[in-house]
Amino acid sequence: MRTAPDLDVTAIEAARRREAELTKPAGSLGRLEELAIWLCGVQGRCPPDPLDRITLVIFAGDHGVAEVGASAYPPAVTAQMVANFLAGGAAANVLASQAGVRLRVADVSVAGDHPWPDAVRRWHVANGSGRIDVTDAIPVETAVTAMAAGRAIADEEIDAGTDLLIAGDMGIGNTTPAAALIGVLTGRTAGEVTGRGTGVDDQAFARKRAMVTAAIRRGTPWRDDPVRLVAAIGGADLAAMAGFLAEAADRRTPVVLDGVVTGAAALLAERLTPGARRWWVAGHRSTEPGHAIALAELGLPPILDVGLRLGEGTGALLAVPILRAAAATLTHMATFASAGVSGRYPPPGASRDDSAPATGADHPPGASATRSNAVAEP
Repeated sequence: MRTAPDLDVTAIEAARRREAELTKPAGSLGRLEELAIWLCGVQGRCPPDPLDRITLVIFAGDHGVAEVGASAYPPAVTAQMVANFLAGGAAANVLASQAGVRLRVADVSVAGDHPWPDAVRRWHVANGSGRIDVTDAIPVETAVTAMAAGRAIADEEIDAGTDLLIAGDMGIGNTTPAAALIGVLTGRTAGEVTGRGTGVDDQAFARKRAMVTAAIRRGTPWRDDPVRLVAAIGGADLAAMAGFLAEAADRRTPVVLDGVVTGAAALLAERLTPGARRWWVAGHRSTEPGHAIALAELGLPPILDVGLRLGEGTGALLAVPILRAAAATLTHMATFASAGVSGRYPPPGASRDDSAPATGADHPPGASATRSNAVAEP
């Protein structure tokens, strides 16, 4: 088990100093200031480069719990939605186009044989997963293969020059294994982590919660072994996403997390590569109760909280313009000196020479050492 690299301390300190010199009261841009400092830390430079090359990867997979009523939609919708992504018709396509983000899909464990491009299908390692309340989702060997696939996808994107990654999901029933994983990894009960997912009725919600309860019981012995845990109560798509997030941190590449499924994968990735969370921000907080619990465990406050529960990377996509705004303000705002604007009054007893802005902003959460430097595409 290797630890993730730290962020670039020199760039962080430079960003803190520059924030204090810009023509605004200290802290008045709120979270934008924290995000700008984080961007400098992950890029290893101040001011940060613009975020011009962003890629959303949607990890698709089927789940056995969908066969027994864990979702309001039939399992066939997973494959149908992959086709929809490839045709450009999903919410993620629309929001990715708005944000100037490239979108690609990886079929990790969609059931059946489908005529999709090889670049989508070549990551396929399993035909769905087992019912996690009564059996393992996938064999351990498949979990290892799926994690390696996720790492390989991250490597492809990073080697191609992507400077920010987004992890998205598509899988009918996938909020059930996500809730179970979050329950095991945070020590919470099914009642605390289980939500209504796609909008199930009361009867289906009771079934879902019972399945999560059984899955938590089955997975608890593997709490300290992320590979065996995701094999027991996760699935190949979640394993691939965990590998993707861990590899991005290993490769010093920032990631915007999406909803509850990404949150569950992030908890796994943090155990695969301790400290990986430093390289991530939470794009939003979904209405799924397990998501808030996962983000609290990771120490990642959400950028947005607008009632989303779709997945696909949609919440993370909405956060992209805010990240770009954070970078732009730090880069392009004038300083007090360059604009000829007076600084704030000095505190009582201090001289006018002390009126320059202070430089003691806190580190952004998790910051600490050094970085070197739409229709879905396959």
